[in-house]
Amino acid sequence: MVVVAGERSGVGKTTVTLALLASLCRRQHLVQSFKVGPDYIDPMFHQHVTGRACRNLDPVLTSETYIQQCFARHTQGIDYALVEGVMGLFDGASGKDDWASTAHIARLLDLPVLLVLDCSRLSRSVAAIAHGYRSFDPRVRLAGVVLNRVGSDRHLELLKDALEPLQLPILGILRRQDNITIPDRHLGLVPTAEISQLDTLIDRLAILGDTCFDWEHLLPLLKLKSSPTPPTPPTPPTPLRLAVARDRAFSFYYQDNFDILTALGAELVFWSPLADSGLPKNIQGLYFGGGFPEVFAQQLAENHLALEAVRAALQVGIPTYAECGGLMYLSQQIVDFAGQSWSMVGAIATTAVMGLHLTLGYRQATALQNSSLLSAGSVVWGHEFHRSHLSTTPTHPLFQVRGYDSVSPIILEGWRSHNIHASYIHLHFGEQSHIPERFLQYCRQFCESSRVES
Repeated sequence: MVVVAGERSGVGKTTVTLALLASLCRRQHLVQSFKVGPDYIDPMFHQHVTGRACRNLDPVLTSETYIQQCFARHTQGIDYALVEGVMGLFDGASGKDDWASTAHIARLLDLPVLLVLDCSRLSRSVAAIAHGYRSFDPRVRLAGVVLNRVGSDRHLELLKDALEPLQLPILGILRRQDNITIPDRHLGLVPTAEISQLDTLIDRLAILGDTCFDWEHLLPLLKLKSSPTPPTPPTPPTPLRLAVARDRAFSFYYQDNFDILTALGAELVFWSPLADSGLPKNIQGLYFGGGFPEVFAQQLAENHLALEAVRAALQVGIPTYAECGGLMYLSQQIVDFAGQSWSMVGAIATTAVMGLHLTLGYRQATALQNSSLLSAGSVVWGHEFHRSHLSTTPTHPLFQVRGYDSVSPIILEGWRSHNIHASYIHLHFGEQSHIPERFLQYCRQFCESSRVES
């Protein structure tokens, strides 16, 4: 069990992580991966490689206790475990401390850290960086370093000479890899479902993993220790059918949210607003996650049958939860980056307009009114991650929202009708089970009222 950390963003954490995972899986090992923070896209790549859902470890969205329980639960019966960090090793939710940082998670789970260093513009200075990271917080155990983007043999010799006095193990050496590039766009990496040569890319990463790491010293670090078995969840009641929009346009979901909904009695029925001609039959609720509806706005707009099916479901009162991309889909229009407008469901009286400004960060949201997810006065933590804005503000906003720091400006956000809860705020249900419980209660009430009316 080890944490792959970086000295900063962009040093190659994901490449190193995927190379390790791909190499381990080619050896027929059972491998469980985790990702620090609220990210959706990196876990997609993890899951494609391991065949197992990657789990997010985020103490702002959940809690320290939940993280420990989540890690223990999902490492049962596993051979090896690996945690990919976020940003730089000590970068947390604020600059005042390292809460929610990679270092915080490493301490919380008592895991050693494998530090990835971008050596493309370094020689002897690499020792100063490594020394600083090792000594900054003595509670963090640095198991070794991975030297990434190494150039010539002479460059490698200089790096090794510089690090030798530190007696810090070099556990991986990756040369500059012009043939291994993971494409990205306005919200980070392009999701796995949109990469046509993904398996070829993973094969290259596996070869990289086979040849570039010191497996003799790495395998003992990655090996699972015994951990206590978490409690067995109670048997759920009779399932409610919940239609979940899931395709290339809507892919930002936490597997934990799905698991919690299922444990509470939801049968999740996945469908595609891009490709399907209508909603699944006999459903009692709708769930629209985030994603990239702006990239597929034309296809969404041209699938008239799906749009009509969603409109009809909303009109009869099916409880609906939509976050970020889902909010955009339920709006009247999406204006893409080219300035072209595409008609959407039209249940929310606003237009989502794409722009260059990135809205990103943790949010504390206070509910200003009752909805199918929250009662008025409830306070929840979530996060925002989008480059769109809405053309109008809601007359009766759902949330009062501020950032992680108390000095952040307060904004009013979110749309609510008697059956729709729609917001830019992404939520993790891990320590907030009252949210899906309340939503499913609304779904049951809808189911019962539908039976009475029929």
